[in-house]
Amino acid sequence: MSGPVQVETVHGWVEPLSVACGLRGQTGLICLLSDGEQRGRQSWIGTGPDRVEVIAADDGAFNALKSPHMARHVVGLASYDAGARTATGSRDQVWPDLTVARYPALLRFDHDQQQVVVIGLGEDAASARAECDRALQWLTTAAEAVPSVVPSEVFAAEAPARTYREAVADVVARIGAGELFQANIARAWAGTLNPGSDPFDVFLRLASARGAPYAAFWEIGDRAIVSNSPELFLSWDRTVDRIETRPIKGTRGRDPDPARDRALIDDLVASAKDRAENLMIVDLMRNDLARVCVPGSVTVDALFAVETHPTVHHLVSTVSGTPRSGTTPAEVLAATFPPGSITGAPKHQAMRVIARHELPRGPWCGSLFLLDDTGGLTASVLIRTASFERAGDIWSWRTLAGAGIVADSEPELELAETEVKIRALREALVGT
Repeated sequence: MSGPVQVETVHGWVEPLSVACGLRGQTGLICLLSDGEQRGRQSWIGTGPDRVEVIAADDGAFNALKSPHMARHVVGLASYDAGARTATGSRDQVWPDLTVARYPALLRFDHDQQQVVVIGLGEDAASARAECDRALQWLTTAAEAVPSVVPSEVFAAEAPARTYREAVADVVARIGAGELFQANIARAWAGTLNPGSDPFDVFLRLASARGAPYAAFWEIGDRAIVSNSPELFLSWDRTVDRIETRPIKGTRGRDPDPARDRALIDDLVASAKDRAENLMIVDLMRNDLARVCVPGSVTVDALFAVETHPTVHHLVSTVSGTPRSGTTPAEVLAATFPPGSITGAPKHQAMRVIARHELPRGPWCGSLFLLDDTGGLTASVLIRTASFERAGDIWSWRTLAGAGIVADSEPELELAETEVKIRALREALVGT
């Protein structure tokens, strides 16, 4: 039996955020909004998935991607706890382990070429053309992206600051005792949106002010996520058959004064602590990729590169490898999830230590991924991300920010780093 038929047409440029605004409220709206810079040259928009699977709690969750119906045009959200459960055992479940949806119609925005590729997928040419025509209509409904008023009033920490400082001190002590080398420990905040506000308001405020390579909005049923992630978990470019990961470790907040901002970059690059923290995760990701790649093909392509974003500077390294013949995206995700940059080293022990100090994370620091029209994979790390759940007409939200704890971490400085990392989401939610 032949596979699905795909039909494409090319349209002139329309701003993806405006297209998303025109589709606001439609079923299953997905917007993967890249910033158009070197690391984010494609954006994607779709609505109306024809297949949705929710895997509540299953250690083999990624097996859902092995179905021939879930090989292309698929968006998925893997919760952090789906991967952590193998190390931590039974934990309260706050979100499904995996949600996947197939989109027969998609728009691909090529920021380099300044054009929109309109894609339809169907069982035959006629149905694929109909889906392509449906997606083409989305471009005609583009609306001005006007950020809303502040959507939430309270940005409430789930625990006092001293609890986080104590957690950092405990992890430092465990590292000193030889239990592990690094663990990413997070703080959480929660609240509700004002009546009449919804998660798209938060996304619009965030995306209008601060672009990110892997920004995203996805509303599926009574759940939604808003992400402003700068971090790539995995990409698999089928044209060169190469898997790449770019872990982030090492952060400095931005300064409006150019000279001071430059000094912060210099301090980050020179920091032995941040470089050691980054290198540990590079080694971890090399090992994870080696599980699904040709022996000897895994390489470190860039080490300690600086990436600058609107509120932070980061140290970013790049690791890549050639997948073994016959490897599937499901196997790549299963071998590497959850991302090493937000767990620690050794990974399983770090996840056990995290579980001592945190409630289940849910989507935060899981991954949002796309299997595109070629079957290629792009997966982000869901940092700088808020999750939302609806009860009646009111949406509740939760978000987290963490820091990598190593032997010479100072609790007060790690606490301050979480404040820097949560700044953009806090401003999008409550305005200050």
